[in-house]
Amino acid sequence: MASVEHPAVAKLRADGAGAPAVQAFTRAVDRIAAGETGLITERELDPVTELPDAEALPPAAPDAVAAALDRAVVIKLNGGLGTSMGLTGPKALLEVKEGRTFLDLIAEQVLHLRARTGARLPLVLMHSFATREPSLAALAAHPGIAEQDVPQDFLQGRVPKLRAEDLEPAEHAPDPALEWAPPGHGDLYASLVSSGMLAALLDAGYRHAFVSNADNLGAVLDPELLAWFVAEKTPFLMEVADRAPADRKGGHLARRRDGGGLVLRELAQAPDADLGSFQDTGRHRFFNTNSLWIDLPALEEALRVSGGALDLPLIVNRKTVDPKDPDSTPVLQLESAMGAAIDVWPGAEAIRVPRARYAPVKTTNDLLAVRSDAFEVTEDHRVTLAAGRDGAPPLIDLDAEHYKLLGAFEERFAAGAPSLVGCDTLEVVGDVGFGAGVVVEGRVRVVHEGPGRREIADGSQLHG
Repeated sequence: MASVEHPAVAKLRADGAGAPAVQAFTRAVDRIAAGETGLITERELDPVTELPDAEALPPAAPDAVAAALDRAVVIKLNGGLGTSMGLTGPKALLEVKEGRTFLDLIAEQVLHLRARTGARLPLVLMHSFATREPSLAALAAHPGIAEQDVPQDFLQGRVPKLRAEDLEPAEHAPDPALEWAPPGHGDLYASLVSSGMLAALLDAGYRHAFVSNADNLGAVLDPELLAWFVAEKTPFLMEVADRAPADRKGGHLARRRDGGGLVLRELAQAPDADLGSFQDTGRHRFFNTNSLWIDLPALEEALRVSGGALDLPLIVNRKTVDPKDPDSTPVLQLESAMGAAIDVWPGAEAIRVPRARYAPVKTTNDLLAVRSDAFEVTEDHRVTLAAGRDGAPPLIDLDAEHYKLLGAFEERFAAGAPSLVGCDTLEVVGDVGFGAGVVVEGRVRVVHEGPGRREIADGSQLHG
């Protein structure tokens, strides 16, 4: 007798999801229904102490680099709306440096690599429904970027939220769109297949993909690292960097104590009792930059063996169906991380990369640093730390009440970012506006506890 399909799976199928996405979600629902929590305890793990170092790799032969480049594709995850900063459109269209958006810089980097190497090097974006049209319209402003033999984009999926009470699909009549959630960037694999993008890439002769977040300004395809990845015949490679105190909440790399395989553990997968060890950057030294290298034929084979969907570790996020209404129905959002494939893909490896390859803009703190003279744009259109920064960006801590949302942030830095090239830390407490030409050096703390807004005059020099 055939088993009855779970109502949430039926809802996803009725939404038009492809077979790989349905299969991945079915597995996730079955696991949560069986009592799986998605947690990975500290007693299951050992720290990772040694990894190959990208800065110590031997130089690759020029012909090997050229051959690898001509079969490579750049895939950027472009589904974010930047809602944490108050944005309503694609985060990739936010101006970050010298009048350029994330998407501008990505297009310039790819076009530069094409011109310098002669490689085909297509740029492919994974969108959400909300980001697709405006992003493609903005990309069209870059002549030549669409001249490639595969489609420019594909769409990520969505999955039903589950009522925490009974795992039935959540309902929200005031706004049915809130009944759905993104499945996490682990959806990359199912979406590549369901969209036909994986088949299109393989048919066109592409064999290697560099995958990264659109908001990571340091994530640029490195031809030498690509050639090493190809030579090693590794199916999957994760870029990791040394954890600093600011990274203690980010997903870290570890080894399974029972079998020695690598595993990625996200904050939502750590039990409360293990939060101290999770955030111990001395014990767990490496964090996932969310930049990956994927052997596309190996991915096709791994998906075939697994029945069409990688069985990624589960991430269970507990929220309310309307995130802005804490009294709305409690729900579970079942997600996965694309880097979690390192735990289920035989032969998957990780490599330590310099911190410069991880420069995300997640908050207005990050945005202020990047817009300042502490960062510069190179001739090949990368955003890097300015000379003299000694490998570390300034640490910015702006009062969340007055600076978290982009509109309020822009209002208080209407004349542009202050000079931060000589700044170690900048903390702003209270409502403070900055004039033109302000210079911040050393460790500076600006406090305003009175009514109204304190204005830092044009040309002021703040030293600490």
